[in-house]
This record gives sequence, structure tokens and C-alpha cells, in this order.
Amino acid sequence: MAEIHQPHHYQPQQQRHQRPGDAMKGTFSEDNQEGPATSKVLAVVTLLPIGGFLLILTGITFVGTLIGLAVSTPLLVIFSPVLIPAAIVIGLAVAGFLTSGAFGITGLSSLSWIANYLHQTRAPEHMDYAKRRVQDTAGYYGQRAKEMGQNVKEKAQETGREVTSRAQEGSGA
Repeated sequence: MAEIHQPHHYQPQQQRHQRPGDAMKGTFSEDNQEGPATSKVLAVVTLLPIGGFLLILTGITFVGTLIGLAVSTPLLVIFSPVLIPAAIVIGLAVAGFLTSGAFGITGLSSLSWIANYLHQTRAPEHMDYAKRRVQDTAGYYGQRAKEMGQNVKEKAQETGREVTSRAQEGSGA
């Protein structure tokens, strides 16, 4: 009636090697029975001493840093009322110079971009339009100046006639 399921158990197969070298047989290519390639051996032989030297140098630097910190900590505690405000002032000055430089570079790059945009994309069309507009405006104001000059000349002649006629009336009376 009811079927009973038994759990499946995973049993890895054990590989048995007859010789000690058989376990590493798949690691290297079958063609190269001598061992690793010469370039790999040279890389290990070259990099092992360099890595060891760098680790020793790291340890010496770390110990030197700890000794320097142990010596300078009492001095930092003693002079902290002077050093902290000085560090704040220097930090603000550096931040100000960096901000000023960033704003300057941003402004110059935006002006350069605008100049390139106007020069490359629509420079001939805009320049022709601007030239025509300047010529039209100059012509218009030139004509207006000519008209104003004629009006001033007419008014001056009219005023001169009036002054002359009044002068003649005044001398003739």
C-alpha cells in the first residue's frame, strides 16, 4: 500500500593509485613528463626572492612606524593645543586652493567648450547672420544720423534767419 522511499546516499568512489606519481598525472600535460615548464620555474625562482625581500621591507617599515608613533605620541599630546588649530588652518587653506583650482579649470573648460561649439557647428551661419545684422543696424543708424544732421541744419538755418530778421528789425526801428 504505502511505498517507503529510502534516502539515496552519496558514496564517492575511491580512486586507488598504484604509484605515488599517478595522483598528479592529470595536473601536467601528458606530453610533458618532466614536470612544469621552464618559464614557470624561472618565474618562481625569480619572484620568490623578490617577494621575500618585499615582505622583509614591509616588516621593517611597520616596526619603524610603530617606534616613531611611540616616540611622537607624547609630543603630539603635549603640543596638541597648537597643532590641532594649525592643522585645521592648513587643511582649510589647502581645500581653498584646490577648490579655486577646480573652479578655474571648470570655467576654462566650459569657455573652451563653448568656443569650440560655436566655431565648429554653426560658425559660418552665425557669422554671416551677425555680419548682415551689424550692416543693417549700421545702415539704419547711419540714415538716422543723416536725417538728424539735416534736421539740425534746417533748424540752424531757420534760427539763423530768425536771428537775422530780428537783428534787422531791431536796427531798422
